[in-house]
Amino acid sequence: MPDSIPRKLGEGIQANIVSSPNVMVSVVRFAPNTASAVHSHAEEQWGVLLEGSCTRLQGSEAVDMQVGDFWCTPGGIEHGLVAGSQGAMTLEIFCPPRSVYRVAGKGVGGGGHVRTEST
Repeated sequence: MPDSIPRKLGEGIQANIVSSPNVMVSVVRFAPNTASAVHSHAEEQWGVLLEGSCTRLQGSEAVDMQVGDFWCTPGGIEHGLVAGSQGAMTLEIFCPPRSVYRVAGKGVGGGGHVRTEST
């Protein structure tokens, strides 16, 4: 198993990423009441809420999520997440892998429009 790659996705949002040539998996921890940047990228992204609660933003929809809820975001669709009062932990899967996430760094990376969602 490859070593995980750390990536700070935003203030209070930390990811640990592992990847193969065909798929990428990321465990993301959100501090309480933090919001990710609303962004898009070419890769398809699936996710599941492992701990806490959140509101998932996708396109023009905002959906409250509970532990065990899954989501799928097609490539090119704007999306983001707002963690609940206890924070959140997600497991996210990218196919194909996001090349910008293959190295440690900061931010959601290039490949798409990024705007900050106010909460």
